[in-house]
Amino acid sequence: MNKRIIVAIDGPAGAGKSTLAKRLAKRLGCLYIDTGAMYRAVALWAARTGTPITDHARLERLAVEAEIALGQDGLVTLNGEDVSAAIRAPEMSESASVISGVPGVRRALVAKQQEMGRETSAVMEGRDIGTVVFPEAAVKIYLDATVDVRAWRRVRDLAARGGVPVFEEVRADIVKRDLRDSTRPDSPLRQAPDAILLDSSELDELQTEEAMLRIVRERTSNGKEILS
Repeated sequence: MNKRIIVAIDGPAGAGKSTLAKRLAKRLGCLYIDTGAMYRAVALWAARTGTPITDHARLERLAVEAEIALGQDGLVTLNGEDVSAAIRAPEMSESASVISGVPGVRRALVAKQQEMGRETSAVMEGRDIGTVVFPEAAVKIYLDATVDVRAWRRVRDLAARGGVPVFEEVRADIVKRDLRDSTRPDSPLRQAPDAILLDSSELDELQTEEAMLRIVRERTSNGKEILS
């Protein structure tokens, strides 16, 4: 890349943010920061230490003390241990969603995310990247899709990992998470005023990736393709 930029990708659960942010970062040759993985890492540590998700003070201490590093190909380490697979367990998804609503946890992890973003160009995805973590980001994308499309995508992902998901249950979980994310008092999910809405309901992954790349080029070079 010819200059340091932050690409902020926000959106609801199941919109495909992680997969597409990872692909976009590879195309741009910059760091991919999976903020969701950071919350999952704290949730994992909480589970291992027997910390109730209602103990906000203890959860905040864990988030502050956690040494979380993100590497290539989805590598996530917690206090030096590779937890890439452990944080993807189904129960970690629900716990991370609840823990992400704890103000002290968010403050601690936002500080870590901002530190990462100050050091290098990065594609960062989550629920509040363009509104809270990096409101000054050069590129902001709000990635969305209909609830049914997001649910079917999640069903396919879970089935590919050997699960036996039920569409109605997956859809209900997404609706619940949407409500929790958009109504939490601290850093609720919302589209930043200067973010570009990208609805991928009728696009496949490659088409969505190309659309995102076009947005990056338009926002960083006034239409000139300075990014390879």
